Amino acid sequence: MSTPQLQRAVDDRKLSTSAMKPPQVLQAVPAKNKQLPNTIKFAFGGLSGCMATMVVHPLDVVKNRMQMSGEGGAAREHKTSFHALRAIAQKEGPAGVYAGLSAGLLRQATYTTTRLGVYTWLFERFSGPTGEPPGFLSKTAIAIVAGSVAATVGTPCELAMVRLTLDGRQPPELKRNYKHVFDALIRIAREEGVLKLWRGYVPTVGRAIVVNVAQLVSYSQSKEMLIESGYFKDGIPCHFVASMISGFLTTAMSCPLDIAKTRIQNMRVINGKPEYTGMVDVITRVVKNEGVFSLWKGFTPYYMRLGPHTVLTFIFLEQMTKLYKQYML
Repeated sequence: MSTPQLQRAVDDRKLSTSAMKPPQVLQAVPAKNKQLPNTIKFAFGGLSGCMATMVVHPLDVVKNRMQMSGEGGAAREHKTSFHALRAIAQKEGPAGVYAGLSAGLLRQATYTTTRLGVYTWLFERFSGPTGEPPGFLSKTAIAIVAGSVAATVGTPCELAMVRLTLDGRQPPELKRNYKHVFDALIRIAREEGVLKLWRGYVPTVGRAIVVNVAQLVSYSQSKEMLIESGYFKDGIPCHFVASMISGFLTTAMSCPLDIAKTRIQNMRVINGKPEYTGMVDVITRVVKNEGVFSLWKGFTPYYMRLGPHTVLTFIFLEQMTKLYKQYML
């Protein structure tokens, strides 16, 4: 065989061999995780919380009324959540169960926006290089930071919401008669001092830390465990079950702090002396005058509110995030 013919045969063999190899462009390459801009994370966090609040706000009203019922060992105004809901509707009309909605929405726009935004940002920042989530201790630390920052931002709206939801139970001479959340905030600052907008800050921060650790961490862990079990895929049914588990744990752990927060923020100062000196004083007096289990007073409406609110918030958040990544990134 001549030299040109031999060279042509070698070239043909190389071409044939390379054709048998899979094209490099068809090899699987891990897709880079799409990250949401921080502004979108904060916006989605607040919007999902507001959407959930529109549904469950009446339970917030019932929860606060139940937590104030029987204060100081007095006879309870409401025996059950259903009794409270019916009494509010009968005495104050259908609008009564939505008392303080403006404050509830502004609270979500500040507190929840900050809480979920900071948590999501830190969660992604401390995730592994290939997208694996942070460990349990890291999630806990992230939740504590997110809860503390959010409570600082959201306490004034929390204070306004507590007072607006409880004003309907007061006799006429003791009603504060706030028109809406902004009227409440302005009057509190003018009549009591700007710093009083953060009344109940300590139990609010304490509750926020407990809620974040129990809710956000347990939600992430529950979701991972459900998916790993093989019975669930990453979708709405999985988010629902994980949220209900998270909501129950959160309610059980944070209810005593929530009662302390509610009573401190609603208390009056009589002759320069406040009704309570602080969170420990509230808890001590509740146990002494009303019994240990009164620390979980309002558990049912709290869970009925927190469970669905957790479910709806995370479902709305997950779906908005999914749609944004699908169509905007």
